[in-house]
Amino acid sequence: MEKALRASEEAINRRYRLKAEGFDLERIIGRVGELFGMRPEEIKRAGKSPKEVASRSVVSYWAVRELGMSETEVARRLGVTQPAVSQAVKRGARIIEERHLKLKKD
Repeated sequence: MEKALRASEEAINRRYRLKAEGFDLERIIGRVGELFGMRPEEIKRAGKSPKEVASRSVVSYWAVRELGMSETEVARRLGVTQPAVSQAVKRGARIIEERHLKLKKD
């Protein structure tokens, strides 16, 4: 129980820190653009190339899991459905782990 509470507190603190540092969906899109060599409008565009899908997946994961945005809000802002964001979050977690991606530059 204590371990779960501590993990929850850490997640909340991380969200507040990111927001205090100016992170929002647009900044996440910009960061993902840097990592994938894409312009923000390319990430937001409804394409299905592997690069577009991967970049939107990473955006979705960081927006939902790191910033605490709802899947519905992310879906509305990216112009996709909520179930698409739900799947993208799962894909994003895998992509971030495989590629060792970081939201913040070191």
